[in-house]
Amino acid sequence: MEPTTGLILRRIMQTDLSVSAHKLATLILDGIAWKEGYNGLSRGTAAFTLSVLASKMGISRQYLTVLLSELEASDLELVRQKSNGKFAPWLFRFSAFDAEEDAHDLVSGEGDTSLSRDNNNKTIFSGLIEITANSNVFQTCWANLIKAAKTALPCWNVDTQVIWDRFLAFNRARGNGKVPAGFLLGFMRRWRTAPGTPPRSEPTPAPKRGVDPKERELLDQIQAAPSTNRQFHASDLCRLIGHAGYEARVIDVIRQFGCQRFSAILAVHGRAVLAGEISR
Repeated sequence: MEPTTGLILRRIMQTDLSVSAHKLATLILDGIAWKEGYNGLSRGTAAFTLSVLASKMGISRQYLTVLLSELEASDLELVRQKSNGKFAPWLFRFSAFDAEEDAHDLVSGEGDTSLSRDNNNKTIFSGLIEITANSNVFQTCWANLIKAAKTALPCWNVDTQVIWDRFLAFNRARGNGKVPAGFLLGFMRRWRTAPGTPPRSEPTPAPKRGVDPKERELLDQIQAAPSTNRQFHASDLCRLIGHAGYEARVIDVIRQFGCQRFSAILAVHGRAVLAGEISR
């Protein structure tokens, strides 16, 4: 059974996460493409840069990394990758819904009208493009398609008119009079910024709230031990101080900082690394 917006949202609400991680998961869900090719994305995938996510969340990049690690370790099994080059946005998906059996007990009913049921949420490049003299892309049918598709591509921050002008010039230089519309999408996927080309001005991001000393102390402890090694750290520390001692340290961090258990566990591991009790 195919997952829907309603299905994933219910699973997010049922998953034991911090409040901030719930918000982040919902934000990622809001950007997911439910039809193959929508906004140039694969089905079930969302695209964001880390700076955009941090800005939308109103948090620092360091704390965003902690929240992403929490979602990766949760039952939602968030997966992120960057497959379109280092200048392209990160691609996110909830891999817990890849298998049909994962959705068996939470499947949406037939009355579900989420985006995954709509056929008009797909960016389709079809037909032929005439390679003419320089023209205003916004007077053609291609402007909205370029704007929608570029969000997940290396040209995500390039002006739509600039992409169009470069595409026309590229084909005129090769003597092409008409090309399939798919060539435009392929051109955008292989985008390279020309030397000396000024980047498109971006809106000034909202000022980030300052990190208070207590939160900074917690983040410093978390960053002392890579979250990807948390299972090894937990095992090593339990062997050293016992399971009861490990749980006592976790509870102590929760009481001190008022944080969620996941963050407290990472902080306990960081403290142990800084104290030389376990290796990084």
